[in-house]
Amino acid sequence: MAVRRQANESSSLVVDERLLVEAAQRDPAKFDALYELFFDRVYYYLASRVRDRATAEDLTSEVFHKALANLSQFEWRGVPFAAWLLRIASNSLVDQYKRASRERPATDDPPYSTQQTEVTSGDLETSEYHAILYRLVDRLPAAQRRVIRERFVEQRTIREIAARLKKSEGAVKQLQFRALEALRSQMGGGHA
Repeated sequence: MAVRRQANESSSLVVDERLLVEAAQRDPAKFDALYELFFDRVYYYLASRVRDRATAEDLTSEVFHKALANLSQFEWRGVPFAAWLLRIASNSLVDQYKRASRERPATDDPPYSTQQTEVTSGDLETSEYHAILYRLVDRLPAAQRRVIRERFVEQRTIREIAARLKKSEGAVKQLQFRALEALRSQMGGGHA
């Protein structure tokens, strides 16, 4: 039943997505709806390939700037709009890597993953999963949301989070536990 509901939601999203793209092509001021819909997917795709959060944020901004500038050239060819955005993101990663390699000497530990720059259907599925997860995190109570973001996005330790929140480590662990349980429940019992 959950799979059928998810498939129905997915097909209606494609229709909505197409309407949003067409509206933004007619009126660029309507691009903000596309930005809101796809931001999490693009950001996750980039953040999973660069080590620096600020770089991921800069690249995400660049992707949406390029997408808006080239929106009139987008044509529906049976591929989701997200795939087009992720292709722009992939190209931005390559460009960023080239800029970074010109600016600093080569090392054994490059700051960006260059092994995979082509967008795959797995990338789309993974970015969609994480976009859903990010939206669910946004619905958590403020304290739980903050713990989840600091723990898993900013990769802080329980001790660091406890100090920042002025709470005991046990309280932070409890907030994390409750948040993860809520996310698991909302994701249909899967592993969040």
